[in-house]
Amino acid sequence: MSEFIQWFQEQFYQTFIEGDRWYIYFAKGLGTTLEVTVGALILGVVIGVCIAIIRSAYDSQRVHWRGLGGVLLGLGNVICKVYLTVIRGTPSTVQLLIMYFIIFGSSQNMMAAAIISFGVNSGAYVAEIVRSGIMSINKGQMEAGRSLGLNYAATMRYVIIPQAIKNILPALGNELITLLKETSICTVIGLMDLTKGAMIVQSRTYAPWMPYLSIAVIYLVMVLILTKLLGILERRLRASDQR
Repeated sequence: MSEFIQWFQEQFYQTFIEGDRWYIYFAKGLGTTLEVTVGALILGVVIGVCIAIIRSAYDSQRVHWRGLGGVLLGLGNVICKVYLTVIRGTPSTVQLLIMYFIIFGSSQNMMAAAIISFGVNSGAYVAEIVRSGIMSINKGQMEAGRSLGLNYAATMRYVIIPQAIKNILPALGNELITLLKETSICTVIGLMDLTKGAMIVQSRTYAPWMPYLSIAVIYLVMVLILTKLLGILERRLRASDQR
């Protein structure tokens, strides 16, 4: 037992204490991971909501689009379908490599490449989640909004979307958790996130146990915190519906 304690202390010192590695590689790496996650989430939600609205408007039998508006809507729907097919049909690692080495090849901006790549990838999945939530709302809600004098966009913004969010919150929460864990592949472009920090420490200490198990625990704690917060939010939304 004493040998295990001594081994653990040595591993802990080499991994975290020596050379302030806890801050240089783990704390800063965690900050980078969270920055990429939040930035990609915001971008993904914006893209997803826009695509969901376009596709829902096109699929809706209650909304008749004529003239130039109908042509633009049809073109937008085709573009959205192509986007969804390509993004959901290719690995996120490949998308990240293309984003960094081709699109950002001249600037070599790792952070921007990671945020945009993960945001575009997440947007494809958020779009289908939001679209399913919109389609789950009774069509009478749209008719009620239009009868009050609201146009299609205003009805979606003030009537349909708020109701849809309550229905899709668990799925959006799962997408957020998936996005957080998926950012670990940022290491393929050299971005110093949490996983990359652990890899650097392991390469200098030649001891994989402590750094890799540590980041596994850190990711697990973050996921548990997000799950708890999402559970609280769901309960509050249900409580507001019952008032």
